[in-house]
Parts: sequence; structure tokens; C-alpha cells
Amino acid sequence: MPSFNSLVVTMPNWCSSSVYIIYQLFSDVQNQAQDHCPRAREEDLDQDGLMDLLRFRLELPLQATEQILGVQLILTFTYQLQRMSTLVMQSMAFLQSFSPVPGSRVTVNGDLKLHQRQPLGHCGLDSRYNVSVINGSSPFAQDYDLENIVAAYQERNVTTVLSADASPIWAVGRASGDPFVIQATIRYPVELIVYPPGFWEMIKFAWIQYVCLLLIFFWISERIKTFLFQNQVLGVVPVSSASSILSHKEHQS
Repeated sequence: MPSFNSLVVTMPNWCSSSVYIIYQLFSDVQNQAQDHCPRAREEDLDQDGLMDLLRFRLELPLQATEQILGVQLILTFTYQLQRMSTLVMQSMAFLQSFSPVPGSRVTVNGDLKLHQRQPLGHCGLDSRYNVSVINGSSPFAQDYDLENIVAAYQERNVTTVLSADASPIWAVGRASGDPFVIQATIRYPVELIVYPPGFWEMIKFAWIQYVCLLLIFFWISERIKTFLFQNQVLGVVPVSSASSILSHKEHQS
């Protein structure tokens, strides 16, 4: 199941220079600047020990002359699978929204979906993508370019994406002095995982199916045998055994 790590927000601003902000969430998130600190919370709605959704809200203070016409948002997650196929990877969800009118808020509500280009392995730990989506230790500027980040991520065989119905809702009419608000609800749905089953897993399911079919055929054969004998459907011809025939001949001689 996924767990939220961090978010990257870029806001192309045609009224002033673009804004590029990175928020990393750790246990000491309270020590970050409170005016820019996102409020993120993962919830376990059915109390099964697995998180079901993420809620977060980010308020960005703006100057009186600043206006927001677009938002590009990257959410990064740690995605883990622990049954049948074992997988650990760092994944992301990308979202962008633009408006010709300056906005006051953008709201997103959707599902984080797992996308596979190939089946996962059935044995061993798959950690080939357990690397950061954004290489924060790189000294090269191109590694922080949003286009390069998304292009490199799309080269993976296993990714996470926001569902197609997660269309941003753009609100306008921001009052002077109010912050720009980014608010999202991301659900973690139950996924269908594609993987080739191992030998013992195939034997287990094959044995269950074999026993079920055997019991069915045994029951049917017993019913047919009972019906045949009770209704005397088949004619019966008594046949003496070979030993009785020999003893009868010896008696006659």
C-alpha cells in the first residue's frame, strides 16, 4: 500500500517570476516554516491497519501583486506490496491545472492507481524502483526540471498515476491578503496485481480443483450405479466360476 512522502509544487506566474517549492514530510514536520507547512493526514477508515486515503492542504501566502494562473503538483509516495508479489518502490502522482483567470484555490479528489506495463515477479523482493523520483543530491539543474522528472518516471514498467476522474476544480475570486490554497483528497483503492504464479501456488490451486472435481464425479458415478441396479436397467447373466466348472466335470468323470 502507498504512504505519502512529499510534494513538489510549481506555479507558473505570468504576473511575476515562477515559484518552485519543495516540501518534504518527515516526523519533525512541525519544525518547518509554519506559513508554508502543508497539513497532511493519512486515514485508515475501515481500521484494517492499512491507510485508505490522504488528505492534505497547503496555503501559500502571496503578495498583493502576485496572482496564480497555474499549478503543477507532484506527490511522491512509498508503495509497498507484501502478499503474493513483494514490491517496494518510490512512486509519484503528477497533476497540473491552469486557468485564464487568477485563482484562489485548486481542489483535487481522485484515486492513486497502480499501472503495470509488465507482470510483477512472484518471488523475491522487487526493489528496482526503490529510488527517489527526484534526485535531491544531483548537482545538475536538468535533474530538477519537471519535464525531465516526468519523462524519466514514465520510462518505468511499474508506476502510480492519479485516476482519470481526478480533474482539478479551479476556484477564482481571491481576496487581497488571502493565501492561495491547494487541497487534495487522494484515495488508495484495492488494486488488481498481475504476476505469474509460482510452482507451489499453482499446485495448491490445482489440487483444490482436482479434489472438487473428483468428489463431483464420485457422487455422480454412485448415483448412476445405484439407479442401474435398483431399476435393473442392465441384464444380468450368471456365470459360474472356472473352479466350479472343473469340479463339476471331475464329478461327472
